[in-house]
Amino acid sequence: MSRFRIVLAVAVAAMVAFSTGAFAKSIKIGLASEPTSIDPHFHNLSPNNALARHIFDRLVHTDSNQKLVPGLAESWKAVDDTTWEFKLRKGVKWHDGSPFTADDVVFTFGRAVSVPNSPSGFGTYIKGKTAVKVDDFTVHIKTAKPYPLMPNDISTFSIVSKKYGATAKTEDYNSGKAAIGTGPFKFKEYVPGDRFVFVRNEDYWGKKPEWDTVTLKPIKSPPSRVAAMLAGDVDMIAQVPTIDIERLKKEPKLSLSQGVSNRVIYLHLDHQRDNSPFVKAKDGGDIKNPLKDVRVRRAISKAINRDAIVDRVMEGIAIKAGQLLPEGFFGVSPNLKPVAYDPEGAKKLLAEAGVPDGFKLTIHGPNDRYINDAKIVEAIAQMLTRIGIKTEVVTMPRSVYFKRASRGGPDKTPEFSFILVGWGAGSGEASSPLKSLIHTYDKSRGFGASNRGRYSNSQVDKLIEDALATVDDAKRQDLLAKATEIAIGDVAIIPLHYQVNTWATRKGLKYRARTDEATVAMDVVSE
Repeated sequence: MSRFRIVLAVAVAAMVAFSTGAFAKSIKIGLASEPTSIDPHFHNLSPNNALARHIFDRLVHTDSNQKLVPGLAESWKAVDDTTWEFKLRKGVKWHDGSPFTADDVVFTFGRAVSVPNSPSGFGTYIKGKTAVKVDDFTVHIKTAKPYPLMPNDISTFSIVSKKYGATAKTEDYNSGKAAIGTGPFKFKEYVPGDRFVFVRNEDYWGKKPEWDTVTLKPIKSPPSRVAAMLAGDVDMIAQVPTIDIERLKKEPKLSLSQGVSNRVIYLHLDHQRDNSPFVKAKDGGDIKNPLKDVRVRRAISKAINRDAIVDRVMEGIAIKAGQLLPEGFFGVSPNLKPVAYDPEGAKKLLAEAGVPDGFKLTIHGPNDRYINDAKIVEAIAQMLTRIGIKTEVVTMPRSVYFKRASRGGPDKTPEFSFILVGWGAGSGEASSPLKSLIHTYDKSRGFGASNRGRYSNSQVDKLIEDALATVDDAKRQDLLAKATEIAIGDVAIIPLHYQVNTWATRKGLKYRARTDEATVAMDVVSE
């Protein structure tokens, strides 16, 4: 072969390799919801947690189906009824080259529950547990009672450096000053509202991702996100709009990945206040809070046409919900089904509750957090108005919404009366939503961290706590299911549907759809 032909062959091969992504070392990902902080402990919010996975590690990792796998801990076991032992991975370095040790783990247990101004922290997974250093690479985590779900809980939060975290505020993580992790990528740049940029950690202890540089770009507008994908401005997008899925399936230069998540979209109601701020009589005057009456709560649930929400609002890309987790997850009850649409039955319940003509209500929700969240809120308001509950809609960006929903009221209590929210079970089983959403709010014990309706039922509390101390899997399953049945029967919350998530990548790339909904560059691979 002549020298010219050899050069030509090499050039053609290079062009082919480039066109198939073989030489691609950087990736741009369009996010549907912007993380609110790089501080991994500031807010227990899915976008934040997914972002943190790039920079920080956890003692226990989870795969795309939330199966537990070793992380910074190589192994773990219960050494007695109230003590779990975690053997830490040796040779792991922080991004600045300093060694990872048990001191960092013990420090994290203190910091993760005490971040100032946190809208919803990690106390639900950490409080009641004490981390004790045995040696540099052994940690014991102790509880007052047997606690079989320790590895699940430990898989939900990031380990941070004691060296940097001891004096760091959330702002120091956002600036990059304290964003020193052990994860597969290092912090490079954060421009709020525009981009997060990471570079590969060449000294990472685990499998290195194939990307030298990762840019995460928040693109909140669904049409803009799709346009960026089609124009080639990004290599991947999260939360493909439901209305565009069928069209994008036919795009030859794109690939879609889809999977059912563990996230339930639900409604929280004010169970606590006698005079709820956004509940009024029909004439606009004050009214004794009707949401405290279970008949009214049941009427609201019956007035919601879940089939219509799934079919029309979600374009069929969702599964209607009757409890906290979809079928197949641990702790799910076989006895609970989605509440049937029954507007006439709803009106009868309102009459029985003493409000036959209904009342006024405001529903609050985010407009940039969940799939079609603002549209869902609008649909629910229309459905409730039809049965006499005249419902107004107020939506706002999630950066404002969650702060107000959690602590915007007097003495940092929840501000709103009736809200749309979502919950993804970080631990992959039913104790996660039960502890956070249903159990009586108890900040000191880490219960009810996201119980923004302040629901309280001592029978449910006991079942949850008994389940958390039950080692036998079958018995724990039954306790969790029973707690769920009672809470849903009492309309602690109103489940609407489970999200089905869709990602799009350019041809030649593939994303492993995750049940925890996380969008992480490590799971993007070349085909």
